[in-house]
Formats: sequence, structure tokens, C-alpha cells
Amino acid sequence: MSGTFGSLNTALTALRYNRVAMDVASSNIANVSTEGYARRRALAETLGASSTPAVWSRSDLAGEGVRASGIDRMTDPFLDIRARREHGNQSYLDVRQNVLERVETGIGEPGDKGVAAALADFRQGWHDLANNPAGGAARSQLLARATTVVESFRAQARNIATESSDQRFTLQAKVGEVNAVASDLASTNESIAAAKLNGTDTGSLMDARDRLSMRLAELTGGVATSRADGGLDVTVNGVPLVTGRDAAQLQISSGVLPSGASDGNPVAFSIVSTSGTTSVPTGMRGEIGAGTDLLNTTLPAYATALDAVAQSFADRVNTLHTAGYDKNGTAGAAFFTFTPGDVAGSLTLALTSPDQVAASSIPGGGLDATTASLLGGTDPAEAAYQQLVNGFGTEVASVKRLALNQQSLTSQVDGSREQVSGVSLDEETLSLLAAQHAYEAASRVISTMDSVLDTLINRTGTTH
Repeated sequence: MSGTFGSLNTALTALRYNRVAMDVASSNIANVSTEGYARRRALAETLGASSTPAVWSRSDLAGEGVRASGIDRMTDPFLDIRARREHGNQSYLDVRQNVLERVETGIGEPGDKGVAAALADFRQGWHDLANNPAGGAARSQLLARATTVVESFRAQARNIATESSDQRFTLQAKVGEVNAVASDLASTNESIAAAKLNGTDTGSLMDARDRLSMRLAELTGGVATSRADGGLDVTVNGVPLVTGRDAAQLQISSGVLPSGASDGNPVAFSIVSTSGTTSVPTGMRGEIGAGTDLLNTTLPAYATALDAVAQSFADRVNTLHTAGYDKNGTAGAAFFTFTPGDVAGSLTLALTSPDQVAASSIPGGGLDATTASLLGGTDPAEAAYQQLVNGFGTEVASVKRLALNQQSLTSQVDGSREQVSGVSLDEETLSLLAAQHAYEAASRVISTMDSVLDTLINRTGTTH
């Protein structure tokens, strides 16, 4: 369209575009605190003159205005990939740190109520008995200290068992969340594909897609890849979990019974889809990966080492005690009993009377204290326990350091992502003012054209 009326149309396109630009800016401002929202930008496209050649004349148009060619989400796919990966690693380390710190608190070392203090007090009790083998008070005190040792070992074993049980229940809940999020992502993928075919804006759906894929990364360390239709596919250790509009199911294949108890096997997972069941390789990251490593490696290793310490302690005491004689001159009985396979958790004081304590190495009830002196000597179990606690403390410190370093990396990636996708109120205010002034300028063009047309139509040829 040429001439004065063409100028009106050009100004109209400017009004329409700048109205869209103001709407986009106001939407960004409204969602400044919305989690997962990526800021938008209205894209402008120049409407040029006709490209069709004229036969008898040439077009003198300079252009026909502007139009909004689309609304762009300000995202960086590379940073999105990095963010998902780093958040998966961060979740893995955070869960390990929280659990190991909780276990460390339950161990209570160093302290006056832990196993180390109980072992030292028990050894001191034998020293006290050796100094007064005829004293009933020393014998009673020794049994009381033995009970404290038993309770200390059993408390630690109980804490480990409770933590393991909690982690199994947590894994079941996390697997359920994974399946719910995967289903939501598949539905979102389907909606995005349909919206693109219909020409509808997909910005909000894309935001939801990114939030869901981030949560899957935090839970499983899942890797998301973009689809041509705008959706995301997610794999867990190379096994497809979400493919377009189809979501598979993550299942615990071994290690955890439906009741939350252990079946005695390592925890393992599989993914069930319409094409069959596929085992998930070991090495999963995210919250589920951390829980799996805790149940398969960290907690069992500590429990096994604690059992070894408890058995070493009980075997040494039993060996020396059965070689001695009690107050009545009778051969000493086993001082402790336990169940193999759960030594620390089942350790029990076998003696029921102070007179049964075998402090003497001479039969017949003599006031000898040789056996008590031997039992009051240094116990290798104490050094083994100290080594166990020191090793566990080193592991806790290492996890804390790794989590802190990972947090720095995750924050850096999130900061870079925020610079691209985050909403700046100052920037949006400037954009809003720029669109407002452009809108006012376009309105001024229409007012000017109206005046020109009024002169052309109503006043041309009029004489005064």
C-alpha cells in the first residue's frame, strides 16, 4: 500500500508490535520471582516493500512497517545441560553429607558416652578388681561397666540399622517421585509438540519442561537431550526413561522389599517400558544414587567393621575369662555372648552375678588377680575401634569438602544461567519505557497523517 494511507498502516503495525513488546515486558516483571521462569523477548521483523516486479511501473514504497515475528525465551541450551549435570552431582553429595553427618553424630566420638569411653572404663574396672579381688563392689562395678560397653555397641549398631531402614524407605519414595515427574514430562512434551503445530506460544510449557527435567537430574542424574519437536528425552545411565510422549517406570529390582526391609541383596534398579525391562547400570547420581551408595557400600562397611571390633573385643575377654576362676573357685564362663553376623547389635553380658567374675588364675577360690590383670591390659579392639572412627571421620570431612567445592561450581553455573534467563527489573523497566515511547511516536504519526488527510480532503482547492 502506497501513499498517505500506507503511512497509516505502517503506524498501525508499529502500534501492534510495541503493544506486544509492552505485554512481554510486563509479563517478565510479573514473573520476576517465579521459579524456573525464563525471560521473554519480543522479536521484530521488518515488513518490506513488495518483492513482485511491476511490468509498467516501479514501486516507490520504502517499507510497510513492522510485525512481531515471535516471542523468544532467553535460554542457553549449553548452560541448561551444565546446570542439570551439576545439580545432579550436588544432590548426590548433599545427601551423602547429610546422612554421614547424622551417623557421625550418633557415633558420639570423641566423647564420654561413646564406645571408646566405655571400653576404657571397662578396662579400668579390671584394674580396680585386680587391686581388690575380694571386693564385691569392684565386681559389681565391673559388671555395670560391661553393661555400658554392651549398650554402647548395640546403640551404634541400632543407629546404623535405623539409618539404613530410613534410606530404604526414602528410596521407595524417591522412585515414586521419579515416575510421577517422568510422566509429567512426557505429557508436557506432548503438549509442546501440539502447541508448535498449532502455532501457539510454548513459553510456559518450555518452562515447565525445564523444571521437570531439572528435578529428574536432581533425583537420578538423568541426562536430557532436546527433540526436534521441542520436548526433552531423558536417560538414566544410558537407559531411556522419557522418550517424547512416552514415560517408562523406574523400579527397585533388588535390595528393598515392599515393606521397606532389606532382602539381603545390593540395591539395584531397572526401567520398565513398553519394549521390556532394562537393568540400570550402577553409578547413578542424584539423590537416588547417593542413597544407593550408602545402602550398598558406606553403611554396610561401617557395620561390618563395627561387628569386627565387637567380636574381637568379646572373643578376647571370653578367652581370658574362661581360662580363669571365679570367686567360688569355679572355672570362668563366657563373659559375653553374641549372634554371628550381627555381633555389635546382639552383644549381651552373659554373667548374672558378681561372684561369677573370674579374676583369679588359680582354682579353689584363692585371692589371685592374674586374670583380672590380664583383662585390664591394652585391648587391640580399642585401637581397631579408634582406626574405624578416624577413617569414618576422614570420609565425612572429605564429603563435606567435595560438597562445598561442588556448591561453588553449581552456583557459578546457576549464576551464568541467571544472567541469560533471569529477569532484571531495571532492564525490563527500560524495555517497557522504550516500547511506550515507540507506541506514543506511532500514535503521533497517525495524528499527523490524520491532519494531512484532513487538509487534503477538506481543504484542497478552498480559497479564502
